[in-house]
Amino acid sequence: MTTPNSQSVRDQFGAVAAAYATSAVHATGPDLAALIEAAGLSGVERVLDMGCGAGHTAIAAAARAAHVTALDVTPQMLDVARGLAGERGLANLAFQLGDVMALPFENAWFDVVTSRLSAHHYADPARALREAYRVLKPGGRFLLVDTIAPEDATLDTFNNCFELLRDASHVRNWRASEWLRMLRGAGFDEAESLDRYVIRLDGASWVERMRTPPTKVSMLRELFRDAPAPVRAAFEIQDDPWMFSIPSVLARAAKA
Repeated sequence: MTTPNSQSVRDQFGAVAAAYATSAVHATGPDLAALIEAAGLSGVERVLDMGCGAGHTAIAAAARAAHVTALDVTPQMLDVARGLAGERGLANLAFQLGDVMALPFENAWFDVVTSRLSAHHYADPARALREAYRVLKPGGRFLLVDTIAPEDATLDTFNNCFELLRDASHVRNWRASEWLRMLRGAGFDEAESLDRYVIRLDGASWVERMRTPPTKVSMLRELFRDAPAPVRAAFEIQDDPWMFSIPSVLARAAKA
């Protein structure tokens, strides 16, 4: 299955996949360690990592699980993930090309499903969550980390505006309250927000990693520079050097 946005993701990320192997936001961070801890892995689990990107979450899970399947819609991202897993000598990972909207797995196959820093690209996140629920065994756990929009409508609009200008495949940074509502709507029990994080970004590196066109970079610089004072404060905007912060959430849900 290929949706219009999954093709957009392939087009956008295929050319920049290598940059995500070394991106500090994706390769490290307290949210990654917290996600693995919250998954409660004991060495016997089958894990699926949805939207695996360069494979950082899948690789971290593989150190504690029996087997991990890393799924992504972009072939070049899977190539990067395979390379990183090979460098670490990991043999309990499999790499699967596929779309989160139609997971190519049997019902009740995995003990744990994860999604880290990719869900803002899901064309239909409610459908992706229903797919995650379907492939989980009863008692299975779903862990989500993603950048989120603030609950305030003005800050939400500003956040998603600059994300879309930078990356045409961006769909939406959802609010934490929206994620919890979608998780419950997909059938999950005990959906909860475990922690929040602040990701501090260097603007120049942020647009360079995505190869954002110069015209859009100029628009972004102007958007940040001319933002009202409450917006600048909320995102901790700094002009020179160009820096700002965005929030993210770690959420967990269970399948009864």
